[in-house]
Amino acid sequence: MSAIYDDTHNSYKEKLQNTARHLPRFAKDYATSLFPIFSWLPRYNLTWLAGDLIAGITVGTVVVPQSMGYAKIANLPPQYGLYSSFVGVCIYCLFATSKDITIGPTTVISLLVGQIITRITTTHPEFTGPQIAACLSLMTGAIAMALGVFRLGFIVEFIPTPAIAGFMTGSAITIAVGQIAGLMGIPNINTHASSYFVLGTSLAGLPNTHLDAAFGLIGLFILYTVRFAAGWLTKRYPKYERAIFFVKISRFGILVIFSTLIAWRISRGQSTSPISILKNVPAGFQAMRVPDVPVSLLSQVAGNIPVLTLILIMEHIAVAKSFGRINDYKINASQEIIAIGITNIIASFFTAYPSAGTFSRTAIKARAGVRTPLAGIFSGIVVVLALYALTPAFYYIPSATLSAIIIHAVGDLITGLRTIKLLWRVNPLELFIFIVSVLVSFFVTLNVGIYVSVCLAIVILLFRLAHPRTEALGRVKVQDDSSTPDRYIYAPLNQRSLQKVLEPPPPGVVIFRLDESLTYPNANYVSDKIIDYVKSNTRKGAARSTKKGDRAWNDGRKDEYTDEHLPVLKALVLDCAGVNVIDSTGIQALIDARLALERYADRTVNWHFANITNRSIKQTLTAAGFGGNTPSRTSEIAPVIPPHRDGPQTPYTEDSDWIQSSDAEPDFEAGEGKPKVDWAESIDGDEKLSDTNSPALSVLEVVRDRHDCFHYDLDSATEAAALAP
Repeated sequence: MSAIYDDTHNSYKEKLQNTARHLPRFAKDYATSLFPIFSWLPRYNLTWLAGDLIAGITVGTVVVPQSMGYAKIANLPPQYGLYSSFVGVCIYCLFATSKDITIGPTTVISLLVGQIITRITTTHPEFTGPQIAACLSLMTGAIAMALGVFRLGFIVEFIPTPAIAGFMTGSAITIAVGQIAGLMGIPNINTHASSYFVLGTSLAGLPNTHLDAAFGLIGLFILYTVRFAAGWLTKRYPKYERAIFFVKISRFGILVIFSTLIAWRISRGQSTSPISILKNVPAGFQAMRVPDVPVSLLSQVAGNIPVLTLILIMEHIAVAKSFGRINDYKINASQEIIAIGITNIIASFFTAYPSAGTFSRTAIKARAGVRTPLAGIFSGIVVVLALYALTPAFYYIPSATLSAIIIHAVGDLITGLRTIKLLWRVNPLELFIFIVSVLVSFFVTLNVGIYVSVCLAIVILLFRLAHPRTEALGRVKVQDDSSTPDRYIYAPLNQRSLQKVLEPPPPGVVIFRLDESLTYPNANYVSDKIIDYVKSNTRKGAARSTKKGDRAWNDGRKDEYTDEHLPVLKALVLDCAGVNVIDSTGIQALIDARLALERYADRTVNWHFANITNRSIKQTLTAAGFGGNTPSRTSEIAPVIPPHRDGPQTPYTEDSDWIQSSDAEPDFEAGEGKPKVDWAESIDGDEKLSDTNSPALSVLEVVRDRHDCFHYDLDSATEAAALAP
């Protein structure tokens, strides 16, 4: 027995009414989703508290030295890095959907902020660095929050992974190169110029190195030695893994403490220190104020806001998703964008600069056993203690030590050779995007690097959309045993490995597979591919004259026709498994192709569609006259030039005897066509498919669509096409 499947869906009016009816519940759910903390805070317990306390304090000991170093990259005094860290770790927990994320200054954002501050203060000295930083934090936070509130987080998905990896690698190289002068104590180096220029001037200044080089190089050696030693010890003594982890994490704080003690010892009693040190760091939050954002400053930073916001969101979402996959929980991208938006808005009142999720500190937090986002509060307490109790000790922190910490931190952002080789194997074009992003970021600026890589990725994407793969298919007979009917698998006709067993479709039938949606970028390309293939593999249906004068001006074939052995096209089968959308341009291309092929074959060509997974596509095809053996008069969906009585008439005229036109629905009561039936109505009787207890309905021989030319597999579509007259 067989059944007809009718997937007619609700109208847009019904959908709108349903949405309006449930609008209060939707509004309540949306408001609740803005504060995820209320979903888990009532279940907070002592076990979670212990894990959060350990993780928060551990991260706090890393946040303090790294934040001061990152403020140096941003061309700001060190206390502003601490301000940014405090607000980030404390406010984020209210809106977080990730337990691992640590909000604070990052290397890439610090570098971008530093470049912006340098450019503006050079041409407009009336603006200060902290004022510019607070303005950037306020504007990027406001834009990010707006994007999150309107659930526009999907915008980040338009930036491919190779572009992000290339930008991050280029940024890491740029930051590392910019810290060479501080690491070696080389004076008079403009670290905010292009990276290649900074590298050249730093190498040229190596003979001018000072005592700072001892602090920088030894510090860098200690950091890497402790890391590799901890990794080796963890493999050798796995039962001490957690203890070794905490020793490894403490290397930053220990290095800062010992280097500061040595700097204090060699600088004590001297009018000037023999090495570069931080000097005065004001205690407490002395820069809290309402952000001063005059229009003149907004005009200066406006051009940098888009790329800074983009990097802010991109870096944060990438880190959040990465740790969500590792620790088996799902993050809400739009809610995360709201979180960093609100965090940066509040941070601007502390004169902080933009911050986002950091990879290194987030990894430390996750490894330390964090249980909830509340761990950020304990990290914030550590930062507050540092600001109020340790600022006198910060005076003697060597700048070279902070440079060593920065270089060590950004080293993890550089993409390794293994990933580069994998990109080459996966897709050479994506490796090309990666390389271009790295080179432009290094030789020009980071802003240009991200813009170029994203634009290049979009161009490649558009090229792929405009030139999708379309393949003509043949079939291979598969038979389990003699008692079962023949089954076929379908493969491209040019598949070399199947040439011995691959057979063409039935005579007069052409099978095409579409691997992309049919939309305006690729519609004409796909249509031309179908028409060209059909004309190359079938013969013209009309009687042809061998006289040159009787032939069409665009018929480029020789005088002798050599295609008499080819069949005349009678049916076309399209495998639409890869098609999710058909827009008006796409359906117009199919209509034009249908007209061209029917003219060429001089007969009605039946179009059969298989494996349509989206019911809106069926609706679109049906509206254009596809789906049945009787085509409609539809010739143009949205004509660019309206038809005129004196102009060309529609090709579907009553004079065309090879077209059976019908503007109206068949009169089912008069016996025309097939009646519209419910999806559960059986052809063989009155049984309903919904009656699952009926033994007669346990097996269906075939499920048919209510439209004759829509099929659920290629076998049935090909069989129907082969039976076409």
